[in-house]
Amino acid sequence: MAIVVEIDVLLARRKMSVGDFADAIGLSPANVSVLKNGRAKAVRFSTLNAICEVLQCQPGDVLRWVPDGGEPEGVAARRTATADRQE
Repeated sequence: MAIVVEIDVLLARRKMSVGDFADAIGLSPANVSVLKNGRAKAVRFSTLNAICEVLQCQPGDVLRWVPDGGEPEGVAARRTATADRQE
């Protein structure tokens, strides 16, 4: 599974440069690049809040989960356990 960061799409729609965006959210352009290119290991809620405020969007517009050929093990296991209990 992978988390896809949609900042580049959102910036393009708003015709906003990375530099202007970085200034607006209080990050360096290098750190925005790390986020945009999916190399970030984590995102602080305060950063996500600033991104959503500047871009006037929801967190789900910024981050998207894409499965790698199926569900994560935990989800599949819970689904199986739930189905077993309902029988």
